[in-house]
Amino acid sequence: MARVSQEHLDARRRQILDGAARCFARNGFHATSMQDVLKEVDLSAGAVYRYFSGKDELIAAIVTEVLGAIREAFEDAARHTPPPMPDVLVGRVMTQVLGMGGPAKHGLTWQGDASFPRLMVQVWTETLRDGELSALLREGFGAVRDAWVKVVEGYQEAGVMRADVPAEHVARTLIAAAQGFAAQQALFGTAPAEVLQDGLRALMSVRQ
Repeated sequence: MARVSQEHLDARRRQILDGAARCFARNGFHATSMQDVLKEVDLSAGAVYRYFSGKDELIAAIVTEVLGAIREAFEDAARHTPPPMPDVLVGRVMTQVLGMGGPAKHGLTWQGDASFPRLMVQVWTETLRDGELSALLREGFGAVRDAWVKVVEGYQEAGVMRADVPAEHVARTLIAAAQGFAAQQALFGTAPAEVLQDGLRALMSVRQ
């Protein structure tokens, strides 16, 4: 029997994750069964369970992937001197990583709209009852915050942002703006990332 290539294994794992994300975004975690996921991805139970033991592992994998992609995007930005301005950087991440206003880098989509906002709200709710998922989210958020702190420090070192405010405070505020915009997407309908970009650009122009 011919060996299955790593490329094939990676593609199959991608297929399962994307299908599960669509199911979770459409119906929520609790209303989605593994049978729903099998039907969505058109695979046998054996094919899916080869990669994931169940819903909890699928949810954890999706959360880890998305947070990792966000962290990597900001870490890459921190390598530039100075990093791209906040409006440009946040808009880029929203579009390329989360799929707001464009195709998501990792392909998580639901009926043409970004699935991340819907998944995000559900993950937040799930963490209130699931200690393991809560710990995973805290760890991921910490990594994203640290990456943003490096970006803010880059602004401060380049002299384009005042340095008398702790970088962590600025980082948490920018993350809150992005999270809040994503929550609006899930609750009130989609809007392009340019909306958030325009708002940040206007706030950045305020003079004291």
